[in-house]
Amino acid sequence: MAAYVLAGAGAPDGRIAFELPATRTAPGSTISYGTLRTHVRGIATGLLSHGLRPGDRLLFRLGNRLEFPLAYLAALYVGIIPVPTSAQLTETEVTALCDICQPQAILTDGSTALPLRHGLPLITTNRLREMHALPPAPPVMGDPNRLAYIIFTSGTSGAPRGVCHAHRAIWARRMMHHGWYGLTENDRMLHAGAFNWTYTLGTGLMDPWSIGATALVTPEGTPVSELPAIMAQNRISIFAAAPGVYRQMLRHPFPDKLPALRHGLSAGEQLPAPIRHAWEQTTGTAIHEALGMSECSTFISGSPAHPAPEGSSGRPQPGRRVAILDGDRVADVDMPGELAVAGSDPGLMLGYLGAQPLSQNWFRTGDMAQMAADGAVTYLGRADDMMNAGGYRVSPLEVEAALSRADGVTACAAVELQTSPDTSLIALYYVGDGDEHALRAHAQEKLARYKQPRLYIRLADLPYGANGKLNRRALRDSYEA
Repeated sequence: MAAYVLAGAGAPDGRIAFELPATRTAPGSTISYGTLRTHVRGIATGLLSHGLRPGDRLLFRLGNRLEFPLAYLAALYVGIIPVPTSAQLTETEVTALCDICQPQAILTDGSTALPLRHGLPLITTNRLREMHALPPAPPVMGDPNRLAYIIFTSGTSGAPRGVCHAHRAIWARRMMHHGWYGLTENDRMLHAGAFNWTYTLGTGLMDPWSIGATALVTPEGTPVSELPAIMAQNRISIFAAAPGVYRQMLRHPFPDKLPALRHGLSAGEQLPAPIRHAWEQTTGTAIHEALGMSECSTFISGSPAHPAPEGSSGRPQPGRRVAILDGDRVADVDMPGELAVAGSDPGLMLGYLGAQPLSQNWFRTGDMAQMAADGAVTYLGRADDMMNAGGYRVSPLEVEAALSRADGVTACAAVELQTSPDTSLIALYYVGDGDEHALRAHAQEKLARYKQPRLYIRLADLPYGANGKLNRRALRDSYEA
């Protein structure tokens, strides 16, 4: 995987691989492809000198700094298994992950929480920088189906699960280059996420480097209000972020022109139509959305060549085999069911850490969706987020799409709340100065009766996770408390 990325599709050593944009408080910096290759291969040598061997696991406890992707590639380069984790995890949380993945060493920046009583060797960021000048290590080549890296995702039970990916995952990502990004070697892609998020590592760094383009990532602590100016000043041609970032950006002034911008990319959760339309009106460019998951990255999307039909997430990327399942059979056209990915997909994980490898024909994602005759997929929400109203299954996204267009609503979230042991109802949490009576009238006009919220709760803001995803569980937990 790392050897493929560093090749950069033949990018010359002098081409710029990475830029950290300048902000009001910090200067920018750049790294060429030649320097990227030298640093990664030197760090690879340094990791081996610390006693790590191919197959060992290396837990990442680093903030949003360049050492993160350099060490990530270096570990992959010599067959060490990187385990990237969020810098926001507490000691208790990261201790649980450490117990699950059983690493042989930990990368640390000295300020990110470490596992309790771990007793493992620590490799600091200062030591990583000293490794840059070491002689280059040769790559450890082998079976592309062997384990490459482990990432953690939330399990349906609430406990984290280790997702094991193979080296072939980088080969599968080529389906996104044209099936989603419209990416070329001349692009300058800016990602607004943190390095420890797989959306940033993949879309923001690995994919641009694989094709020889220039990757830019916002410096840690950059206010969202500065992003439009950064895009203009750095001639950004493709911008990638989660829907929550787009939402926040649109609250701030934009430069008169973003002459280099071709389009935006969105993933992580469904992009609300009002945000999409506001972006188009503000920038004159489209946002192309993708649907995916930690277990298979993205596999359904719109693209510049094939925009998604209105209301859909797009179509399966070329080379993907996707189905909507109704029980054990493929659902009829336009009928809801569970979204599934073929077990043969090269981007699909090997399996969950500590569990049996995948063997079924279809991997069920837990997402509800429906597919039109032309292949366009409409996302209906997570199976565990689907609401029940009098025996009818109701997607929270459908309710939110209708109520987000009501006067005085700037953001909203539909949640099923348990009001008594045997009674539940649909509630709408909303941000804005909308009047409840007007919202009820709007719902009556736009939604069937069983889909209409019975409870309206105004909030100063909705809860979002570190990556900009709406946290419905927090809303339910707050109500129950």
